Amino acid sequence: MRTAEYADLLLTGARVRSGAGRWSEAVAVRGGRIAAVGTRAELAALAGPRTRVVDAGGHGLVVPGFQDAHVHAPFAGRNRLRLWLNDLAGRQAYLDAIAEYARTHPDEPWIVGGGWAMEYFPGGTPRKEDLDAIVPDRPVFLFNRDVHGAWVNSKTLEMAGITGETPDPADGRIERDPATGEATGTVHEGVAYRINEHVVPEPTRAEWEAAILNAQEYLHGLGITGWQDAWVTPQTQAAYETLAADGRLTARVAGALWWERTRGLEQIDDLRARREQALKVRAPGHALGSGFHPTTIKIMTDGILENHTGALFEPYCDGCGGHGADDAESSESGHGAGRGLTYVEPELLAAALAELDAAGFQVHMHAIGDRAVHNALNAVAAAKAVNGPSRNRHHIAHVQVIRPSDIARFAELDVIANCQAYWAQHEPQMDELTVPFLGPERAAQQYPFASLLAAGTRLAMGSDWAVTTANPLEQLEVAVTRIDPEHRDNPSFLPLQRLTIDQAFDAFTAGSAYVNHDDQGGRIEPGARADLVLLDTDVFDPEFTANGRAPIADAKVKLTIAAGEVVYEA
Repeated sequence: MRTAEYADLLLTGARVRSGAGRWSEAVAVRGGRIAAVGTRAELAALAGPRTRVVDAGGHGLVVPGFQDAHVHAPFAGRNRLRLWLNDLAGRQAYLDAIAEYARTHPDEPWIVGGGWAMEYFPGGTPRKEDLDAIVPDRPVFLFNRDVHGAWVNSKTLEMAGITGETPDPADGRIERDPATGEATGTVHEGVAYRINEHVVPEPTRAEWEAAILNAQEYLHGLGITGWQDAWVTPQTQAAYETLAADGRLTARVAGALWWERTRGLEQIDDLRARREQALKVRAPGHALGSGFHPTTIKIMTDGILENHTGALFEPYCDGCGGHGADDAESSESGHGAGRGLTYVEPELLAAALAELDAAGFQVHMHAIGDRAVHNALNAVAAAKAVNGPSRNRHHIAHVQVIRPSDIARFAELDVIANCQAYWAQHEPQMDELTVPFLGPERAAQQYPFASLLAAGTRLAMGSDWAVTTANPLEQLEVAVTRIDPEHRDNPSFLPLQRLTIDQAFDAFTAGSAYVNHDDQGGRIEPGARADLVLLDTDVFDPEFTANGRAPIADAKVKLTIAAGEVVYEA
């Protein structure tokens, strides 16, 4: 056999799952692609003198590289390099970490980071006085874990020009003291975003590059070989392009360019120009389909349920079973305080979908509440009415509450459900800040993954990291059990919506590859790009899942291969 015909890498000694019900024993990789899949005996001849042979010794599982369909890698990486609160729990733990960071970084003009959880503060809203006591002389800006609000000190409020007289914008809210009316230190949605964009100093190009590389290293360690970045700014796009051009971007990244909700259709020309700019960058792995691909547009259509900015058809409840007062000016598409916020009016959303679809863009819509999901589906329907069927693979992310009558429309309109499975569990934010304000009927309509799949909807999976864990194995366990892996004695959250282990894995590999327009990834078969993960445990083994257990999160990644290169090894 000629040297050129030998494998560069041979992965053997573990079960290989190439798809539901399809099993092999070994995978050979050559030139960044999968050269062969078969038994150990069949592929043994492909091992030459320069072939790296990885023998799992009869243990473990090989699956396609995981793809995250909704993640915020640059922002997560930046916080990991600065003030990272995600791994802490409780008000005092946060304050201790902030104080220590301020003490050890005396020359930083701003204290920036995030990751605090709403559940540790009354009403989910921390106060400025806590920050003022430990950092009185420098501005502090800390996004919460879901990045829909921020905790700031008095210095930041002063620099942003926010006082008790500052009105709430249409797309956000300033928390105020009920007695004095003064801003208390928590700002939501558009208020937080504008402070971040216009008051907090912008990271340099080098800082963004370092943040992406930090996130990439972490994600590769979890078996993730590609992702869709759901918030690409001009600055993070430039950093991605630099990393792709010089070969440091080893993941395949689909970039979702951020739709500015303060602008209208005129911004589409700018988005086209940004896409064209990216096409000039040819990464070393371009022929393999890797690199950076900003061919998606991200549109935020509403907020979140925990702060009552997610758009609902009926008003939020008062927490005791009744409905709160609705804004007198509310309409089905409006900004009524009782029914959440609509960030892009339905008429504009439909027009934007039509133009973006005609321009060949994929549209990635954030929709949490049932009214937001309905509006997003209507927009896709309007685009199809104008343009006819397309191959753009539009999708709706989060889909927390869906009216039963809208379930079938996903498949009818060929809309992909971009699911954040880890959220579908009992935990304080769900049980204390969400369910009481939805009421029993709407609470039972949350995260209907099984119903969507049964109706013919294609599912993709994304973490929304750093909102919650980036670990696909933890997310997959929740998709299968609807229970927190750290509290397996908890009751299952709406168990009729559980997925099978095959359905969940397919969504996090082939499903996410599909929504990321990656037709060379998400599968293990000859000719596909060699994105592979070796787990230390065969989570499909019936003995592993016996007695109703599915401890998928207990498995560990041993090896991650992206485009034929080993990018992580335990």
